[in-house]
Amino acid sequence: MKTNSTMKTNSIVSVAVASAMTLALSVALPGTNVPARGQTPAAPAQAPTVPVQPKINLTLEQRHVIKEIIKDLNISPPAQKVETTVGATVPATINLNPMPQVVAEKVPQVKSHLFFVEDGKIVIVDPKENKIVDEID
Repeated sequence: MKTNSTMKTNSIVSVAVASAMTLALSVALPGTNVPARGQTPAAPAQAPTVPVQPKINLTLEQRHVIKEIIKDLNISPPAQKVETTVGATVPATINLNPMPQVVAEKVPQVKSHLFFVEDGKIVIVDPKENKIVDEID
């Protein structure tokens, strides 16, 4: 005779297996989710707004290295206020600086990037698209 705890364990395992199989079938058979005749398909859900992620992946250590080296260069900020959000296009009137050689050696991902300093932030710009790819506080 089975004990209560054994029966509960078997129930939980059965539910888990059934859930996994249902999920596997829904992934394996994507075309079977067709509405029955007479039903209208549901409107596609709006994708949630996701904040833009930097196009370069810098570790905290790399960000610190960049900040420490560039802050010692005393780069003057642009004459006009500039939007510094990732993905924003940098106006052509902004003077962009090449990445210092020592930064390029220590953080190769930013070797070809340009930068400017705005409100104490180092703003890293992709030179091909002239778009901000990261900012370091």
